[in-house]
Amino acid sequence: METRANNVWVGAVTLALLAALALFFVWLSNLNKGEQEEYDIFFKQSVAGLAKGSAVSFAGVPAGQVSEIKLWEKDPEFVRVRVKIDDNVPILVGTTATMQGSFTGVSTILLDGARKGAKPITCETTACPEGAPVIPPKPGGLGELLSNAPLLLERLATLTERLTLLLGDRNQASIAGILDNTNRMTADLAQATPQVQRTMAELQVTLGEASQALDQFEKVMGSADTLLNREGQSLAAQMRTTLQSADNAAKSLSTTLEDARPAARQLSESTLPAAEATIRDLRETSKSLREVTEKINSQGAGGLIGGQKLPDYKPK
Repeated sequence: METRANNVWVGAVTLALLAALALFFVWLSNLNKGEQEEYDIFFKQSVAGLAKGSAVSFAGVPAGQVSEIKLWEKDPEFVRVRVKIDDNVPILVGTTATMQGSFTGVSTILLDGARKGAKPITCETTACPEGAPVIPPKPGGLGELLSNAPLLLERLATLTERLTLLLGDRNQASIAGILDNTNRMTADLAQATPQVQRTMAELQVTLGEASQALDQFEKVMGSADTLLNREGQSLAAQMRTTLQSADNAAKSLSTTLEDARPAARQLSESTLPAAEATIRDLRETSKSLREVTEKINSQGAGGLIGGQKLPDYKPK
């Protein structure tokens, strides 16, 4: 009995020492890790390959691990992943979480996007639906590709089917005909190249001649404009003189008529013949003005250049 009791004591002491040693190692590991903060990440995609203890890195630097994975009770479309991050890692507003998958089936969480000067992610700066601040997720490259693999395969199958229909026997014959026509057209263009070059050369010569003709026309127009400006001023001066003479004649006729009332006999003997002559002169002046106006309307001001000079009217 005494020997059995000693063995029990030895076993109990051994187990106690082993438990103390395990607690010591756990304490050492926690001591090396330091304090950690908990955050929630809500993924609306498959988290296959992610498990408790999966690594969490910040820009490639180890920052923590996954502590809990479960469906969110409030909305089963989301998977709530709780992570523990070392408190010396700057989890600031703007930080996003990406699930990085691999072909080996192991997934990790990558954090990035922190900006200098931003506030830390806490329950005051973001939502805390489950008691921990939320880090917004961001679609990952390979993880997003793997999650959308069924849709990509379906679209690839549809594309393959359409390509099969497109490359059927009938379409292949049509494509071969199009290529043959293209080859013939290319050969015809190659044969017509010298003619096209000659035509282009002739066109350049024609354009040069047209340019020279245009320059000559501009010179002629400039000369005509200069001549018209010089002669037009003289013609206008003559017309103003003629109109002034006609106005003076009209005034003289009015004065003569006024004087004729008290002296009718004098009017019939001497003044009336003078008035008739004045009227004839006015008719000739009006006729000349009408001819000038018609010539300007039909031939322009250039029609008057070189014509006879209108006589200046002098009242009798």
